[in-house]
Amino acid sequence: MRIRIRFSKHGKVRFTSHRDVARIFQRVLRRAGLPVAYSQGFSPRPKIAFGLALSTGHESEAEYLDIDLDPERTDGLEMGDLPARLSNELPEGMAVTAAVVIDRRTASLQQAVTSCTWQIDVVDTDANTVAGAVARALAAETLVVTRERKGREVTDDLRPGVLSLDVEGPVEAEEDEGSRVRLVAELATKPRALRVSELLGALDPPLIEHRVLRLHQWTTNETDARQRSNPLNAAASALVGAT
Repeated sequence: MRIRIRFSKHGKVRFTSHRDVARIFQRVLRRAGLPVAYSQGFSPRPKIAFGLALSTGHESEAEYLDIDLDPERTDGLEMGDLPARLSNELPEGMAVTAAVVIDRRTASLQQAVTSCTWQIDVVDTDANTVAGAVARALAAETLVVTRERKGREVTDDLRPGVLSLDVEGPVEAEEDEGSRVRLVAELATKPRALRVSELLGALDPPLIEHRVLRLHQWTTNETDARQRSNPLNAAASALVGAT
């Protein structure tokens, strides 16, 4: 039996790394008494698989995790109780918001997610400057950046990965935070995930991130790329179709 859960990450816990989040969930699953399945061999490991890593310092409404359960120990497991059961064991700022059973043949999160929607607050600028930078980026045929990767310089065109980019306007901020402007962007994850920091650095002028929140992760329909869904709904629909 395989389940997929969605969880959020807000506040100070956003500074917890992806690897540490994995360790947190291993402990939480044990404390919650979930019958997690383990791999075979000399050093058995819990069969859990995360989706796309969230950069340290970023917040999220939509992180996902797949967990294999031992089918011989799932009697009495209530899926409706699972979000609260796991959330009670998570640190402050993290919460499980949904859980569904999925078909074991469902594509992994790493394979299935094709784009993410981000809410991006930038600082030390104004709405007109941000609007100009966004307009130039959307009008450009290419957004070329050169950086070092694995010890050598690599040139990439980021423009195909910017699926949408909008300015929501100024954001009310604390006195010591300075002026903030909010963007909402949908960025592709294939063939390589476009990072928020890369996008902001490629704009003219470059922008400085303050708070970044992942709002959604999206999968696309295999037969119609215009149709998309979140990984939870897509997996649940696939299970219904398989029965």
